Amino acid sequence: MNAKGRGVTIANVTRAPRTLCFDIGGTGIKGLVADVKGKPLSERVRIETPHPAIPKSLLRVLGEIHAQQPAFDRVSAGFPGVVREGVVYSAPNLDPSWVGVNLAGELTRICGKPARVANDAGVQGMGVIAGKGTEIVLTLGTGMGFALFRDGRYVPNIELGHHPIRGKKVYEDLVCDRERKKHLKRWNRRVQFVLSVLEPCFNYDHLYIGGGNAERLSFKLPGNVTVVSNDAGMLGGVRLWDQ
Repeated sequence: MNAKGRGVTIANVTRAPRTLCFDIGGTGIKGLVADVKGKPLSERVRIETPHPAIPKSLLRVLGEIHAQQPAFDRVSAGFPGVVREGVVYSAPNLDPSWVGVNLAGELTRICGKPARVANDAGVQGMGVIAGKGTEIVLTLGTGMGFALFRDGRYVPNIELGHHPIRGKKVYEDLVCDRERKKHLKRWNRRVQFVLSVLEPCFNYDHLYIGGGNAERLSFKLPGNVTVVSNDAGMLGGVRLWDQ
């Protein structure tokens, strides 16, 4: 300090923002604090998703995770459904009562910091994509998530998992966790089938597979398909603030 014009003046140093990143899934809810480069600054906390997964119960879990985290400046969350401007438009693997909930507003209320929310596959993609050309993210968990990126920019609101693929069956009917538990080899064949359909439709440069069931794949993947860490769903929340 140089109150009388003598000595050395110390400039104010602004700390880079820290992000509390949530990954909301049909079976588990995870959270941690990361720095601006996506490096975890706290241990990951995971709590099982309550059932029924109504807003009141799930928000309570988010509050419990928040209470176990160190200081942060902003909040992000990946949500399993269509989200527009922080408002939930669909939640097929949670509960219909989520439709119309301003989740970003609720997180701001709970955490006391500004919050952003996007589809969980989109947030996961933000944590792993190269940012060049057409890139796709599939998440294999309770259901099937999908995200499309073009030159690093997220294309929101595409719910491919609920698009018909075989008769009346949608993508998610074929590769959801319920089908994986019934017959793992058949589930793997179905994932292969999904990949064979997506490749000529999107002509992607790279496809990333995440989610809790990605590690259960037992077939050889093409050179432009990569399995990524499930934690990318949280660390991508840092990049959500750059979109």
